Amino acid sequence: MSILKKIDKHIEEWILVTLLTVSLTSITLQICMRFIFGNSLSWSEELARYCFIWLIYIGIAYGVKRARHITLDIAFDLVPDTFKKILLVVSNVLVGIFALAVIYYSVFLIEQLATFGQTSAAMRLNMVWVYLSVPIGMLLTIIRLVQNTSYIIKNWDSVLTDEKVIGGE
Repeated sequence: MSILKKIDKHIEEWILVTLLTVSLTSITLQICMRFIFGNSLSWSEELARYCFIWLIYIGIAYGVKRARHITLDIAFDLVPDTFKKILLVVSNVLVGIFALAVIYYSVFLIEQLATFGQTSAAMRLNMVWVYLSVPIGMLLTIIRLVQNTSYIIKNWDSVLTDEKVIGGE
């Protein structure tokens, strides 16, 4: 398997595991410092919070990649198969439009933050790094939506009966 295919297949998982590990380590360290040493760290909760923010936006892309986003199954199950496929494509297009709008407005916000140079309280981290989670997560989401839509169109006749995850494996 080529490196690009491996990255495409696992990038969200690698990022999510790394962020979760950093977040849990930070929280565990804070607990140990408070209850064992009677002292607390000023930066650990902030680091965990920022990791969680990144987890959310990368997790959206992962959910789209694995086709695990929230659906109204009862309504979906009542329509004919052809209409289900059309609904899947329309849903991907609408979510893509939403993601593009989020990217547009988040880039505007990030430009303002960069101008003002706002930093976090404890870590003195430039807040641009925190807010970059939004366009990066939404860009990954758009990539996964395009992959899913392409998969649906290419496998139109068997997309609803396939055992594999749409756009996933």
